[in-house]
Amino acid sequence: MPDAATLCETFQRTAATRPQAPALHTVQGDVLTWAQYAERVASVAAGLHGLGVRHGDTVALMLTNRPEFHVADCAAFHLGAIPFSLYNTLPPDQLTDVLARARARVLVTERRFLPVLRRSLTGTDVAHLVTVDGPAEGATELAAVEAAAPADFDFGAAWRRVRPGDVLTLIHTSGTTGRSKAVEVTHAGMTAQLDATEQLLGITHEDSHLSFLPAAHIADRWASHYTNIRFGTRLTCVPDLKELPDALTSVRPTLFGAVPVVWQRLKAGLDAALAAADPGLRTLVEGCVGTARRLGPGRRAGTLTAEQAEELDAAEPVLAELRKRIGLDRARVCVTGAAPAPPELVEFFHALGVPLGDAWGMSELSGMALMNPPGDPRPGTVGRPVPGARIRVAEDGELLVKAPFLMRGYRDEPDLTAQAVDPDGWLHTGDLVTVDGEGNVTIVDRKKDIIINTGGKNMSPTRIEGVLRGASPLIAHAVVVGDGRPCNVALLVLDREAVAARATADVEREIAAAVEDANTRLSRPERVRAHAILRDTWEPGGPELTVTLKVRRAAVEQRYAQLIESLYTH
Repeated sequence: MPDAATLCETFQRTAATRPQAPALHTVQGDVLTWAQYAERVASVAAGLHGLGVRHGDTVALMLTNRPEFHVADCAAFHLGAIPFSLYNTLPPDQLTDVLARARARVLVTERRFLPVLRRSLTGTDVAHLVTVDGPAEGATELAAVEAAAPADFDFGAAWRRVRPGDVLTLIHTSGTTGRSKAVEVTHAGMTAQLDATEQLLGITHEDSHLSFLPAAHIADRWASHYTNIRFGTRLTCVPDLKELPDALTSVRPTLFGAVPVVWQRLKAGLDAALAAADPGLRTLVEGCVGTARRLGPGRRAGTLTAEQAEELDAAEPVLAELRKRIGLDRARVCVTGAAPAPPELVEFFHALGVPLGDAWGMSELSGMALMNPPGDPRPGTVGRPVPGARIRVAEDGELLVKAPFLMRGYRDEPDLTAQAVDPDGWLHTGDLVTVDGEGNVTIVDRKKDIIINTGGKNMSPTRIEGVLRGASPLIAHAVVVGDGRPCNVALLVLDREAVAARATADVEREIAAAVEDANTRLSRPERVRAHAILRDTWEPGGPELTVTLKVRRAAVEQRYAQLIESLYTH
């Protein structure tokens, strides 16, 4: 059988090959087999057709991580429609903007989101609200939509009309500087991304993983939704991030990817358990981790002596228990991405024997374009190009990427598309990079964010902020200011969970010590001369953070302008 050219063909092949195998799980233990999954997709597709959804139409989804998301999304793209997800934390005005520009007439959601959605629909084309979790006033239950489907609908003919160049989904970029853009990811583009995934990671139906990131982000769609469809993996849906630790220890996934803050919380959990442990046990564990930190790189390089190898082997039972405690004892591929991870964090998990590697990607590239290959981690870098991707570095240091999984463009915005992708097909990423002699890429910073102080020194705020966050688990966000200034200052936002039971004076002392420690690892011009601890709460999708936790620098500097000035005058 020839390779599948669309995700429709891919899904149908997987479902036919493994009909009785488990496809989707819930944290409560419910299971949907591939045969049941395929049956539900066909039924929901018929129902959506009955609501008027046709090839090329958009279908909006506002759902938590649950099997119904996968069913509804697959049903829509089997019609040749374009399903896209809304961030569940968006305020009404932003929901209105996204829905109006996408021109979606059908919105599939849960009852919990109806209050905010009802305040968001004026000025949009939405004519049908469909709920997956029971009836609600002003909405139609999904089961009723399926029951009303036309009897003569030809599901097979519908999905066979879908072409590789058709748009598979829209990913709305975070918009750190303003309005989000709708990235058009095609069936062909995602198929090429999954081809690269297969070559690099060797994923098979034996693998298991978790879906806990927002489906509005390319990371969850690529690494969870579409990977599950392509490889027939076992995917567990985790609707609440608070359930992630229990889900990890229950599922014990073979594949796990997360943003740095999740990895930091896993480490913080181990640190807290160790701090409360018997002193003798604590000494044993710290010794074993220290041994692994010292000798692990030598084992990967094949340079250990027999005595060193024996010492490292003796530490392994303790390290194995630590991996089991966080549910990563079976993990063979672990990835951190979406934001820079402090090298010390990556090295800690390497010491435990967790195969954690940095990766880099963009919505515009349908997922990942650079990755540390399994078994060859290079902390501090985001690795090398994945299969199919090519890179160039422009004269000013900007990373350019060309790949078969490049977006079709920004929806309805040809001028912005032309600004991002040059006539030769190179995507101008906006990231400044360096590349070492082996082709490993290090992200320096966003081109527009570079700090140039009054002495003419160019600095990366992202690097400085990463060192600050790495100095203390209490720091959730750090924003460094210094462009056009004689020195750098920092605004620090605390991790609410980490400081919940801590006295204010203790927190302030620990943060001051962390800043002092961070400064020892920064060059003289990079050092933070003053800092302020913010007591405000920064919510994803709010004025200070995008929904993917990227800082809106301009908005932060404007909101805290008076405080920033005070740091320079005291």
